[in-house]
Amino acid sequence: MRRPLLTFAVLLTLAIGSLGAGPADTPSLPDRMADTGGGSQLITAEAPDTGSTTGTVTWWERRAGRWAEAGSAPARFGANGLAEGATREQGTSTTPTGLYDLPYAFGIEKAPAGTRYAYRKVNEDSWWCQDNASASYNRWVEPRPADCRADEAEHLVSYGTQYARALVIGFNYERPVRGRGAGIFLHVDGRGATAGCVSVPADAMAEILAWADPEREPHIAVGTTSGPTAITRY
Repeated sequence: MRRPLLTFAVLLTLAIGSLGAGPADTPSLPDRMADTGGGSQLITAEAPDTGSTTGTVTWWERRAGRWAEAGSAPARFGANGLAEGATREQGTSTTPTGLYDLPYAFGIEKAPAGTRYAYRKVNEDSWWCQDNASASYNRWVEPRPADCRADEAEHLVSYGTQYARALVIGFNYERPVRGRGAGIFLHVDGRGATAGCVSVPADAMAEILAWADPEREPHIAVGTTSGPTAITRY
């Protein structure tokens, strides 16, 4: 009787060991991505599919040579879901997928304690120009120039909830392509889906701003769980 009992004990030990090893052997989301921007901080905004208006934002950092989760929050996306950033069209209420830098932060409220990002305070003269005919397309303007029509710009102070605090997402920012889209941010949740931005609860936005360190070159990756716009492709 000793041999069957011994065999059972060995098999049980192996099974328990196998179950315990599984999660540790699973690569983190950043480890499965094609690119993370080269820095040691990363924000991922992942939706189940392109038709989704909700998903998850997670912020990660490199610790001892490995990516570790630093925080997570529910996310909202565009009212019409997500679209490939390279071919997205302005006015479609879609969130552009891709990997982007985070040029600077801004807000109507003061920056959270510990914020290291350059933080631009919103006032009555602060606008974001989305006018394709303007020389200031996809730029903060203060005051609004004559060539940027008011109905083709966002008066930032008018969005007291959403722009209480925000990070600029570098989509179509460095060399703007007219008609591709403007004013894409990571900001505080409003009442529902966004017009193309990524949003998170107010406490999560404050936590992200206090965590993000520009010297660590954080980027944001936006994408879906699978398919042509899978976040792992970026």
